[in-house]
Amino acid sequence: MKTFGLKASLLLMAILLFTDCLIVEGQACHPSGKIRGKNPPPGECNQGNDSDCCKEGKLYTTYKCSPTVSSHTKAYLTLNGFQKDEDGGAPSECDNQYHSDDTPVVALSSGWYNKGSRCLNNITISANGRSVVAMVVDECDSTMGCDSDHDYQPPCANNIVDASRAVWKALGVPHDQWGGLDITWTDA
Repeated sequence: MKTFGLKASLLLMAILLFTDCLIVEGQACHPSGKIRGKNPPPGECNQGNDSDCCKEGKLYTTYKCSPTVSSHTKAYLTLNGFQKDEDGGAPSECDNQYHSDDTPVVALSSGWYNKGSRCLNNITISANGRSVVAMVVDECDSTMGCDSDHDYQPPCANNIVDASRAVWKALGVPHDQWGGLDITWTDA
């Protein structure tokens, strides 16, 4: 009888521990705050690739996290220029370099960028019946924005893969549909 009680207790503890781990792993990423937009100085917000500029007084949601990465992480693909003087702004965070639009590179939302842990690593992006491997070279900042460091653009959402033109071409997306696309991705 003592053995049965001990086994039942151990089983109950294992179930509770397993359930607790599932709850933590499956938790959603919630907003971490808001920032108030400021109008950029004239000519300071690069609107290439249909990028938005911050608007005076508008509240923008910020995130310190992104959804959990899986073998088919759902995300939203956006278009970014990684060359000098394009809407990406400064050189890439990972290597302090600009990158050709003809090279498949991406910036990830802050939570996925994870303080640079994915820098210069490849991810596989799938959409439109195709896949492409792209290198992570930058962060699409979900924690800050609306300032000169962020080209006066709002913070990124927490589920963004901001991609070069080469990624869009490789996925076979018609040029007139570039800008926003539901995708999945995983570490390559």
